[in-house]
Amino acid sequence: MTSTTAIKSPDARRGRHDPRQPLLAIDEPPPYAVFNPDGTSPFLLLCEHASNRMPRALGDMGLPEHERRRHIAWDIGALALAQHLSLSLDAPLFFTNYSRLVIDCNRPLSAPSFIPEVSETTEIPANRDLTEAERKQRVETLFKPFADAVSRRLDLLEAKGERPFVVGVHSFTPIYFGKPRPWQAGILYRDAEAFAQSMIRGLSSEDQLTIGDNEPYNIHPDEDYTVPVHADARRLPGVLIEVRHDLIDTDAGVKAWGERLTRCLQKSLGECRP
Repeated sequence: MTSTTAIKSPDARRGRHDPRQPLLAIDEPPPYAVFNPDGTSPFLLLCEHASNRMPRALGDMGLPEHERRRHIAWDIGALALAQHLSLSLDAPLFFTNYSRLVIDCNRPLSAPSFIPEVSETTEIPANRDLTEAERKQRVETLFKPFADAVSRRLDLLEAKGERPFVVGVHSFTPIYFGKPRPWQAGILYRDAEAFAQSMIRGLSSEDQLTIGDNEPYNIHPDEDYTVPVHADARRLPGVLIEVRHDLIDTDAGVKAWGERLTRCLQKSLGECRP
């Protein structure tokens, strides 16, 4: 047993994995989970960057612990915030169980950042020179189950004549490439302008916050999946909520922002629902 571990561990540390073997072991978490699955709210919540977990087969992906804990691996505070909203709104929440460094479930398959070789300035050794079989395994094991589960839920809701509001919950870094960001939160959107602008107005009126209008990012179908596919393509109202992660990295911060966003989402629902 000792000699076998010694042989396998270097590849595991580098994050290379034989795609002929399962990517996830039977005792590891599934690719995604659903929180409050029977929620009756017209909101459907998604958290695509909920975890910094990596499949055991990929080891540490060639990264030291401090890099795996950074924002490059997950959206810090986003899952806790999404769960707060799920309970306060009584909304179902679908969230991923593995790091976006393994595969990003809010990127189309053609995007370079789908399986990033570099995130910000950090090289991801386990993502260099992947074979087509390795890439396909990550898609089939992690990306597709999550995307298909969300699609199935939307299909069921629409079959019942319901038009849910799709809301992705994310966080962003206070400083990016050395430049401070002035926003406490941002609302990202393409087609759902009325919903987005209602959210921006509501948040901007709270405590004189600076709210980004498609800032610090914007939505583009070449770089984003959730809003273009799950919302805009179905002609459903959909936005991503981005909150600066230093504001939601404590229980108190999650509670304050959860209550604030609940008020604004409920108000926007009243303004935008047919």
